[in-house]
Order: sequence, then C-alpha cells, then structure tokens
Amino acid sequence: MGKVIVKSVVKRKPGHLYYVDGSGNVCEAKMARGGKKKKKVAKKKVVKKKAAKKPAKKKTTKKRR
Repeated sequence: MGKVIVKSVVKRKPGHLYYVDGSGNVCEAKMARGGKKKKKVAKKKVVKKKAAKKPAKKKTTKKRR
C-alpha cells in the first residue's frame, strides 16, 4: 500500500487516473470509463416484416421390423 506524502499537489480532473511512474513523475491518464455520464438516447421502434407462413412439414415415422 502506498503512502500519501503531500495532499492537494495535483488538481484532479474527473475521468482521469493519476499515478507515479518509475522515475518519480506524477502522470495523468484518461480512464477507460468514468467521468461524465452519457445522455440517454431514445430507442427507435423497429417494425419487422412478417414472413409468409410456410406449410408445415409432415413427420414421417420409420417402420421397425
């Protein structure tokens, strides 16, 4: 577990990740998710075409001897 040496040195932005690299520099990277929330998009109704009914296949049974 790391130690907090100095607080509030870096002004943090929402949706960003902060870390100390191998040479001791503080780095900032954009997170894969997070930050601002996305607006909800209204879903469009899709009208599906009804396919013509195909005649049902007759089941055939094999005769056993």
